[in-house]
Amino acid sequence: MAYIPRLKQEYKDRVVSALKEEFGYKNVMQVPKLEKIVLSRGVGAAVSDKKLIDYAVEELTKVTGQKAVSTISKKDVATFKLRKGMPIGAKVTLRGERMYEFLDRLVTASLPRVRDFNGIKATGFDGRGNYNLGVTEQIIFPEIDIDKVNKISGLDITFVTSAQTDKEAKSLLTELGLPFKKN
Repeated sequence: MAYIPRLKQEYKDRVVSALKEEFGYKNVMQVPKLEKIVLSRGVGAAVSDKKLIDYAVEELTKVTGQKAVSTISKKDVATFKLRKGMPIGAKVTLRGERMYEFLDRLVTASLPRVRDFNGIKATGFDGRGNYNLGVTEQIIFPEIDIDKVNKISGLDITFVTSAQTDKEAKSLLTELGLPFKKN
């Protein structure tokens, strides 16, 4: 028997039937699902210090359990002393089992560690069923040792779903355990 992440099993067992009932889907394939989670981090100070990119890649790799890659600039910006092709950030894309494992850790261990936490904003939807969440401090993740952090910075988490509307996507993410603020 192969290992199945807890949230993936819960999606199959409970979430699919709950969403079918809520939106009246006729077929299981119509039910929206989480396709990928992308964690990205811009490192603006990397123009002057190249080691910061390595730190960002290393931290994202620790948090996700998957090797992160550095992102490069697409054009020259003279005011920022930025050249085309310079490393400027880091990102990692999670799919499948690692995606569900990360989501489980995010909901159960990381988000409750945010100071004065009372839910995430429901305004981060893009109109096509995707949700963006900004984290202000990377130290909320238990995998990161606070003593070894050289600079506290944030990162963006994007949840890409197969939902057609924001309402469907919000219902899916709520069923998967994301704690949205009550209006």
